[in-house]
Amino acid sequence: MLMVIKNKKKVVKLRRLFFLVSLVIALVALVLFLTDYTLYAIGMVGVFALWFLFFQVADYQYIEFSDDNEKILLRYYKAIRFGKTDFHAIEFPQQLLYNALFEHSMFGKMTDLTLVIRTKRGIAEYPSVSLSALPFDDRKKVEASLHKLLGVNV
Repeated sequence: MLMVIKNKKKVVKLRRLFFLVSLVIALVALVLFLTDYTLYAIGMVGVFALWFLFFQVADYQYIEFSDDNEKILLRYYKAIRFGKTDFHAIEFPQQLLYNALFEHSMFGKMTDLTLVIRTKRGIAEYPSVSLSALPFDDRKKVEASLHKLLGVNV
């Protein structure tokens, strides 16, 4: 099928949204603390905690998927993170693909992909990768590509 799918633009928008709203929440909390509205300021800290928790549960990730050159390549990293970004990559020949498990949750809004391959020692499973930051059409393209390689009719 030979395709490359990336979601860099959407990840940049999500990061900007997260940090912009976080900055606004922090400034409002600071103003409330300085004007002796301590209880409201603590409430704003709680709002920030919920905001941060939402992004951690949603697990938005930068995704680059490719099935070119007889290989499956999946690069990914967490989009919303404080500190150093941990880059990860999964790469293997297409013929080693044993299964591709798609787990849909939150009414199809969130999708996790688990790749299973054949090795000399048996079946191995890679850690799940969140596809939630990919547009729905791109998620379907990834799913169709992997199912085509597996010979599964969708």
